[in-house]
Amino acid sequence: MLRSWTILIALIVFVCGVAALFAHIPPGFVFACWGAVIVLSIVYERFRYKPLERDTPGAGWTKTAERFIDDETGAPVTVWLEPKTGERRYVRG
Repeated sequence: MLRSWTILIALIVFVCGVAALFAHIPPGFVFACWGAVIVLSIVYERFRYKPLERDTPGAGWTKTAERFIDDETGAPVTVWLEPKTGERRYVRG
């Protein structure tokens, strides 16, 4: 919910900034840039950070020694690595 509201507000700021640029109002550039940065950051964060998986990956995956506690859930997380591609998966437990 908070993510949706933040994106909405950032889009409004971006549109107002672009409108100000067309009206030749100097601070329009600042508003357009900050609106774009906020929207892109939230979209990138959603794409980049994937949720924890419950099941271990299949054959070809190697369990690493890397373990940590997830800040959001408080659950222990084990990192698995696919050596051929370098892909990492974060598995609860």
